[in-house]
Amino acid sequence: MFETKFVVIVREDLADWQKLNVTAFLATGVAAAKPDIIGDDYRDAAGNVYHAMSRQPIIVLSASAEVIAKIHQRTLQRDVDASLYVEEMFTTGHDADNRAAFAEFSPEEAKVVGLAYHTDKKIADKISKGARMHT
Repeated sequence: MFETKFVVIVREDLADWQKLNVTAFLATGVAAAKPDIIGDDYRDAAGNVYHAMSRQPIIVLSASAEVIAKIHQRTLQRDVDASLYVEEMFTTGHDADNRAAFAEFSPEEAKVVGLAYHTDKKIADKISKGARMHT
């Protein structure tokens, strides 16, 4: 049906609120980078207008810390643009502090708790190898 996939992967050992928070942040990052994946506004029967959303489903997966680190490396190796959330960002209070915490770590050192990307379906599946559907 779709030639591409919009994928979010969260680390499986996070608290539920953290998983939801990370998923929301990462999805906005992909949407901001690829506005063409966003559809038209929604209108209800009374004529109220609601925000547009993704044209395609967002696949939410989970993985261990080791697997998510490998997935992060695969996005870099395949030059697939991604949104990334590192553990230290949970201790910050706003965007500037998030950026500062993020900038402290190389890809090899980052404690990745979530990442998201939108790419060709076959490439997306290869990158996400080892992750499983979030339950």
